[in-house]
Amino acid sequence: MIEVREVSKRYGTQTVLDDVTLSVPAGGVTAVVGPNGAGKSTLLAIVGRLLEPDHGTVLVDGLDVARAKSNELAKRLAILRQDNHVPVRLTVRELVGFGRFPHNGGHSTADDLERVEAALEMVAMGHLGARRLDQLSGGQRQRAFIAAVLCQDTDYVLLDEPLNSLDMRHAIDAMRIVRSLADEHAKTVVVVLHDINVAAGTADRIVAMRDGRLIADGTPNEIVTEDVLREVFGADIPVRHIDGRPVAMHFGPTIHSRA
Repeated sequence: MIEVREVSKRYGTQTVLDDVTLSVPAGGVTAVVGPNGAGKSTLLAIVGRLLEPDHGTVLVDGLDVARAKSNELAKRLAILRQDNHVPVRLTVRELVGFGRFPHNGGHSTADDLERVEAALEMVAMGHLGARRLDQLSGGQRQRAFIAAVLCQDTDYVLLDEPLNSLDMRHAIDAMRIVRSLADEHAKTVVVVLHDINVAAGTADRIVAMRDGRLIADGTPNEIVTEDVLREVFGADIPVRHIDGRPVAMHFGPTIHSRA
């Protein structure tokens, strides 16, 4: 379980997270949605200890994220950031191999090498393992970073906008991987998404944020309603149901902004 307790973050006079309290039970996929500036990525970064909160505590299976040893935390939790800065002359296989560092300390075993290849195959990049990062498209680089997170093999996986730079086909494949991590590998996945319909079609649970606050938390059918979407996104968005799934009709002349 991930427990976020009264977490706040400010930059000068701007409040980015405002006393957020949230529990994410073990297992399944939780999507975090909301408009730009809602605090989604900041929340994920604090859970992954990429940022330090001004106030509050984050626990992962009872382990205090702020006090945990880096290697111990890295064996429990992996995070994909929106902005990744690594030497571009690394090969894809070398990048993905870094995911094994918490387990092997930089001394790869045969098992590590097998896990690297398995992660590459999961993102359909086995044939690109020897290619340098600067020789890849933006979408290919994004898939390589996803593979590195998969290779880390943690119980908890945090993904911040994993669909960035991905075309429709690879976005579909990425979300299938997200589901398989939960369903077939018993991982707990927390994913930040901009598209509410991707969240509704993939996640077991949706957490909706606005202006640094938690607005709503529930199943896709509980969150993807016209009332909740109006409160979160500040717009009148019609909702229809297709095969039992709610779909926000957020493109078209019927949308009216309330912001």
